[in-house]
Amino acid sequence: MSGEFIPVASTADIPPGGMKCVAVERARVLLAHVDGRFYAISDICGHRNAPLSRGRLAGHIVECPLHFAQFDVRSGKLVDGPISADVAVYEVRVEGDTVYLRR
Repeated sequence: MSGEFIPVASTADIPPGGMKCVAVERARVLLAHVDGRFYAISDICGHRNAPLSRGRLAGHIVECPLHFAQFDVRSGKLVDGPISADVAVYEVRVEGDTVYLRR
């Protein structure tokens, strides 16, 4: 990733406690809005490539819809599940009503 921030969503697109999948240079990225902050992790669970954005978000934990692996959206760390790998984390910046990701 080059280091520049690119706009990916409006803050209104992701209500508190909500998630949204966006594409960044052919990568699927999950945006989550938790406790007034926005977080971004890879949208792909390492177990069968399931889309995390179709799972369930409870607090800072997103649960994979296929086999229930759980990841912390703040760090990408695996909390529980049938795999042993964390997911990638993206740096987020919010300016006004726009969410930016570092690419």
